[in-house]
Amino acid sequence: MGLKTVRKTQGNRPKHVPQRTCIACRQVAGKRALVRLVRTEQGVEVDPTGKRSGRGAYLHPYQECWQAALRSNRLEQALRTRISEANRQQLAAYMATLPLNAAADQAADEHHEVKSTAETHVSHPRP
Repeated sequence: MGLKTVRKTQGNRPKHVPQRTCIACRQVAGKRALVRLVRTEQGVEVDPTGKRSGRGAYLHPYQECWQAALRSNRLEQALRTRISEANRQQLAAYMATLPLNAAADQAADEHHEVKSTAETHVSHPRP
């Protein structure tokens, strides 16, 4: 009669982070750290939101992984479809916007960080 059950909460329980596997290098990473590709009626497309319906596959956001996936047909196998030459060219154009690998991405981040720090540093003349 009106009794409520109190659920015990676990203090600092870490939030669940969905894990996915890059189809090229087979490394597991957080879902948001990878780029999702989805099979649609129009072909294979990049899914920036990660929520589009259709069969999906994941790649690291590095040219190395994209080249390996396209070269070895791993993308076709994962999505269970054939990729047309026009569709390959679209994916290659997207790939060209990505850093070569993780080391190049990290170096670019460090360069940007150093540059922005130098730009924000203001020297004041001494009186």
